This record gives sequence, structure tokens and C-alpha cells, in this order.
Amino acid sequence: MKRGASPRDRKIVVLDDDPTGVQTVHDVSVYTGWDLESIREGFEEKNNMFYILTNSRGLTREETKTVHEEIIARLNTVSEECQKEYLIVSRSDSTLRGHYPLETEILRSGYEKHTGRKVDGEILCPFFMEGKRRTVQNVHYVQEGSRWIPAHQTEFAADKTFGYTAPTLPLYIEEKTKGAYPASGVLCISLEELREKGPEYVAKKLLTVADFGKVVVNAVDYNDLEIFVSALYHAMEMGKVFLFRSAASLVKVLGGIEDRPLLTGEEMGVGKNGNGGLLVAGSHTEKTTRQLEALRQMDGIVFAELDASLVGDASAFEREIARCVRFEEENIKKGKTVCCYTSRGLICADTKDREDELRLSRRISEGVQALAGRLTAVPSFVIAKGGITSSDVGIKALNVRKATVLGQIEPGVPVWLTGEESRFPGIPYVIFPGNVGEEDTLRKALERLQGKADGRLHAESNILSIS
Repeated sequence: MKRGASPRDRKIVVLDDDPTGVQTVHDVSVYTGWDLESIREGFEEKNNMFYILTNSRGLTREETKTVHEEIIARLNTVSEECQKEYLIVSRSDSTLRGHYPLETEILRSGYEKHTGRKVDGEILCPFFMEGKRRTVQNVHYVQEGSRWIPAHQTEFAADKTFGYTAPTLPLYIEEKTKGAYPASGVLCISLEELREKGPEYVAKKLLTVADFGKVVVNAVDYNDLEIFVSALYHAMEMGKVFLFRSAASLVKVLGGIEDRPLLTGEEMGVGKNGNGGLLVAGSHTEKTTRQLEALRQMDGIVFAELDASLVGDASAFEREIARCVRFEEENIKKGKTVCCYTSRGLICADTKDREDELRLSRRISEGVQALAGRLTAVPSFVIAKGGITSSDVGIKALNVRKATVLGQIEPGVPVWLTGEESRFPGIPYVIFPGNVGEEDTLRKALERLQGKADGRLHAESNILSIS
């Protein structure tokens, strides 16, 4: 295939490690599989961008390795068939959790093997304005209330699987690559360079990157990203090849996605069948717990707790799942929205065997999926709270193969329109990250879905529980 197409003419393929990555885009497709047919369909679309949901944040290292090897091989095959080049973005968590550097290393290896071209650099850009994440002087910050907290000091950095201690992004790279890419060798693009020296200067810096060198991008608003992408595309037109590890905001600028207002209930087609909606919450972050508590002030919503402590007894846990589903059915048919959440405590196996812990964790995940997958009443909408939860519910419970991103219901909270092949075709599926928003953001999203976005809701006098 002829090489050297303008970066603006290439297909942008975003590999999303959970479904929350479409937080900044609209009117683009998300494929939940990476078979050749799906990838061909993505390349044939008129849009310059499509997403492939890998859900790799919920996979083991070995599973992640296999998935990315399959995807890069098939991307190369379809790229050759279509005679169209592509850019590949590894979209991951804005608080730096995920299989890094494993994913981009596999993508680099597969790309270089197939094309014979070297990948000069990897762009690391976790800035995510909608989620209140910014990077200043190479320190990534998360806003909590009125405070900006360095990411390494947040609960997200203490993640059991993907935790880290590094205070700066260059040191994060050094920590995660086990010293293979020392902090001293990371090329950093500062705010001052972007704003005062401009894209030509930044492009010259990018032209010096080689041997999969790491590039950290500082940013506090979209203007910073637009300057950077202008410089980036210039460097790519000069022959440089880059892979991207980023949060959702950089994807929006790379794809030239325009702003659009938050979605209304009418735009999402809510309420056509008169039934209530379903909210499934699997995330255990402190933010999610506070957001669930804020829902108890709302009318028209009832609550059910799935007792995850029963997971060690298969029969008892099955009865608990069945009871929750019956509760959902009864209330959704009455027009009430049901919030079904797993018990907030983390479940630990009575063994130090990590395989046993994983087995119980997956059994809980299957139970959460059943909360949507066993429904016969068609809800007017479905919300899934948490990245892994939203992937499991969307793919395994709702059977979505392809969805269209309608837009966002709240900043950083995307909405899919489910495809015709899905369990509940044509309903809005709201993907609510576990680490996004303030205490009242989930409540605001529900108000918008119910057509009551003015916030004038009162306490439910008959909140129900089956816990």
C-alpha cells in the first residue's frame, strides 16, 4: 500500500479499554468486537473515526496481549484491503489506570512488523477537561470539589491492579516501564511552549523523537490540545509516526469533533413505552457511593441491593440475583426507575489464592450482568455505573454489537443508542464512569432522562429495598 497519506486523511481507530472513552464525541460508531467484518465496516464508514471496545481493563495481562495482537493484525489486513492508512489511539483512563505499557508495545510491534515502518514515538496525554483532569508542569491533577489533587495522591492511584506512586508523568512512565524509558529521556511539551512558542516550535521538538520515545503533553484546556495537534500533524506530514495513549479529550481534537449541547430526554427517545428505567451500579469508588446516596432524594426511583457477600454460596447467590430481577421487573412495569447496586464492601475470598479471588469476582460480574440480561420488561433506558460494569452490561447482557454514540448526558458521561441486534433495540444506554462527576451528577443525569432537568425533585416517601 502506498504510504504517506496526510494524517488528516487517515482513519482514526480508537481502541477503548472500557466503554467510557466516547465521553467527548458524538455521531460515531462503537464496535464491541474486533472481527474482520466489524473492522471492515468501520473502515468503510464515511466518518474518519470509529471505536473498538476491547474492555482490556477488565482482562488479565495475557488476555490483553492476545486481544491486541489480534486487533493489530486485522487492522493491518483491512488497511491493505481498503488501501487506507490509519492512526491508532489507545484510549484509557484519565487517572492513569490500565495495561500500560503492554498495550502500546504490542500495537507498536504489530504495526512495525506489518508495515516495515518504525514508530518514532508514543504520545501520553491524560488531559480530560470534561472529567476535570489537567496536566501542569508534568503533574497530572484530578479535581475534587474546589481542590486540584495530584493523581498519585487519589484513590485511583491506589488501584489494586493498576496502582502507581510516581508524582509526575515522566516518573510514571519510568515506573510503569520498569526503567526501560527513564524519566530523564521523556520529551515534555509544556504549557509555555504551546502558548508562547506555538505549533512550529513544538513540531520541531516532535521531529527529534525516535525509537518509540515518550512524549508527555501538558494541557489545561482544549486550546492547548488544538495547538499540540496542529504541531503533531505537521510532524507526521514530515514522516514521523506516532502511537497515542490518551484520555478522551485528545481523541476529540484528533478527529475534529465539534461541540454539541448535552442531550435531552427527547433527543434520546426516552419514555416511549411508559416503563421505568434501570440503573446498574457495580463501581466501588467512593465517588460512586456518594453519588448513589444522592439519588435517595429523588421521586420515582426505588433501590435494590445485590448482596455480593453471598457469592461464595452459588445457590444462595443465584436466589439473590433472581430476587433482584423480580424486583426490577415489578417496578419497571409500574413506571418506576430501579437502581440496583452491589453491596459496597469489597468481597475477599477466604483464601490467599488470587485465582480463587478472580473466580469470585467474575461470579459477581456475572450476577451484575444478569440484572439487565434476564429482564423481560423493556426499560425506557439503562444506565451502567462503572467502566467494567458498563462493558459487561453492554456486551454480555444487552448483546450490543454496534452502537452509535448520541453524545453526552452530562460532561464526560456518554450515551449509546443500542443497535437493532441488541436485547433492547433503540434505547439509550448511558455509560457512567465510576470516577466522573460530583456527588449530584448521577442524579442530574437521571433527572434529564426523566425530563426533569430543572432539579425540582423531592424525596421519595416510599423508597424500597430488598437488602
